[in-house]
Amino acid sequence: MFTDLTKIRNIGISAHIDSGKTTLTERILFYAGRIHAMHEVKGKDDVGATMDSMELERERGITIASASTHAVWNDHHINIIDTPGHVDFTIEVERALRVLDGAVLVLCGVAGVQSQSLTVDRQMRRYQVPRLAFVNKCDRSGANPRRVTEQLRDKLRHNAVMMQIPIGLEADHEGVVDLVTLRAVYFEGEAGEHVVEKDIPEALRDEAETAREEMLDAVSMFSDELTEAILEERVTEELIHAAVRHGTLSLDLTPVFLGAAYKNRGVQKLLDAVTAYLPNPMEIENTGIDLDNEEAVVQLESDPQKPLVALAFKLEDGRYGQLTYLRVYQGTLAKGSSIVNSRTRRKHKVGRLVRMHADNMEDISEAGTGDIVALFGIDCASGDTFTDGSIRVAMTSMHVPAPVISLAVKPADQKAQENMSKALHRFVREDPTFRAAVDAESGETVISGMGELHLEVYVERMKREYGCEVETGQPQVAYRETVSQRAEFNYTHKKQTGGSGQYGRVAGWLEPITEGDTDFEFVNKIRGGAIPTEFIPSVEKGFRSMLEKGRLIGFPVQGIRIGIKDGQAHSVDSSDNAFQAAARGAFREVYGRAKPIIHEPVMKLEVESPSEFQGAVLKTILQRRGTVIGTTEDGGFCRVEAEVPLAEMFGYATDLRSLTQGKSEFTMEFARYLPAPSEVQKALIEKYGKRAKDEDE
Repeated sequence: MFTDLTKIRNIGISAHIDSGKTTLTERILFYAGRIHAMHEVKGKDDVGATMDSMELERERGITIASASTHAVWNDHHINIIDTPGHVDFTIEVERALRVLDGAVLVLCGVAGVQSQSLTVDRQMRRYQVPRLAFVNKCDRSGANPRRVTEQLRDKLRHNAVMMQIPIGLEADHEGVVDLVTLRAVYFEGEAGEHVVEKDIPEALRDEAETAREEMLDAVSMFSDELTEAILEERVTEELIHAAVRHGTLSLDLTPVFLGAAYKNRGVQKLLDAVTAYLPNPMEIENTGIDLDNEEAVVQLESDPQKPLVALAFKLEDGRYGQLTYLRVYQGTLAKGSSIVNSRTRRKHKVGRLVRMHADNMEDISEAGTGDIVALFGIDCASGDTFTDGSIRVAMTSMHVPAPVISLAVKPADQKAQENMSKALHRFVREDPTFRAAVDAESGETVISGMGELHLEVYVERMKREYGCEVETGQPQVAYRETVSQRAEFNYTHKKQTGGSGQYGRVAGWLEPITEGDTDFEFVNKIRGGAIPTEFIPSVEKGFRSMLEKGRLIGFPVQGIRIGIKDGQAHSVDSSDNAFQAAARGAFREVYGRAKPIIHEPVMKLEVESPSEFQGAVLKTILQRRGTVIGTTEDGGFCRVEAEVPLAEMFGYATDLRSLTQGKSEFTMEFARYLPAPSEVQKALIEKYGKRAKDEDE
């Protein structure tokens, strides 16, 4: 167990697809002595990067699940989580950032700030994560770290400061000039393992001194002592480090480092920066809520002697059963001790406690505050909080985006049916953005997720990990229904059977919510007890039950306000059920008069392509009912940003590749819901009507 908490760093490595996150992590592990040979993400030796341990990841050359590891650098213990870049696996980044103290934002030296860089940055801000930026691929044609730093300032609104300048770029890239020490740094040896400091080349001296002045000017804003030292010309490295650390921890400064991970340059200096500038667990403020004291906010302290508080942030079904990843926020977790799940109040015994290194594990006897470890054989859900039982505290949950795409899956035979159930049960527990349900009407199993690739990967995993062959149906878009105008209702539910009957009258209005993004609002304007107070919740419950399935195309209803202003009750026949039934009847009666419309999910699309294909790319977007928001050109590449309905995006990858000779790539993430055009609405209503008619027959 690490007793000196100042020497612990919990960091995540996040970036847009293909910026070199996994390659960078591979180099970090090599230089820290965790692995003895480096392998590439898409290497010719078929071994694959250490952190891409899943067979599918190695085949596709992408990271699908975040992987955790641990390394030691300069006597500092660094827990590292390598996260996926693809937007479909955004929950992996979300839950990693939820438990990390600091992060490295990796940017491509050529492409700079890309669409997923914006998403990752938004997630870092959500969890207040201090970060360093690493401009990778400085050896690539078109690399320009200065331009990337400008983009960090303009697009992400970071106070980005270059801590290094490159010694040569593209094919001439040899190393970096450290602006703190004003020394040239080269990475020699077969694997760049020897860090050699020399005098700055004469041709670069003026540029280096100018860049250092700029850096000192920006950094001195965080230290009065450094400002005085600059005026008196007695600047020391310690003063600069202290000021940069202060600015980084306050989230007001983003130090920028340079290198080329694939060519083994710049990684060791980045590791030095991680230990020098990113926070230790004691410097981060963590809070929980006291479940025994009306959910009052509790300040958690990074103290191994305090009662245990640990968060289960990720689940994995491994070879030996469920593996639960935990971040210890307070206290000590020891093998053989008992822990209590704050949500279920169930007690568990800690059997096997391990520290992860990708898919390998090292047994440990105890873990202290600030550590990231894994447990076996504990039945819990992602986001559960564990304590030692002396307190009942829960950590706040993380943001989980809603799925936007669904797919019907059907097992090939009876054996596959059982395996599919097991697989879906496991995947739903592991991934909060993945849902599985049986459609009440068709009886089909429907899986939902964040995009085509997301669902494709899970279907492939069913086949490989569970030997379960499944047939997939047409992907289904998650449409929504709403109303376009106000309509009033006055509905009486009357039912007389033997004995007491049912009676309830409700009168009010239904209207669209035009402001904010509230799904449903219930307004009670009843005066004088026209409807007894105890039946008001029944009326609301009745209306809410009708929102799950709209009457236009059977999708959930959102963005509506229902108000009640009058009604009537019967002294004998009124009941909870009667008023629920009255609300349901009122909704059925008024919904059609409020002119219901269909909303479709619109995706934010970003396509990157050689400039010569710009026309072809724009054509593909316009053909899909897309709206182009903007285009930028830089160094022979163009970037097109657009909004396109999800329904039009199926098969887009294939079309884009064939039109641009495979030289373009795109990312897509959910933006918002917008009204579908009238012809699309008409087609959907006809399709739903036909399906409902077929089922009736």
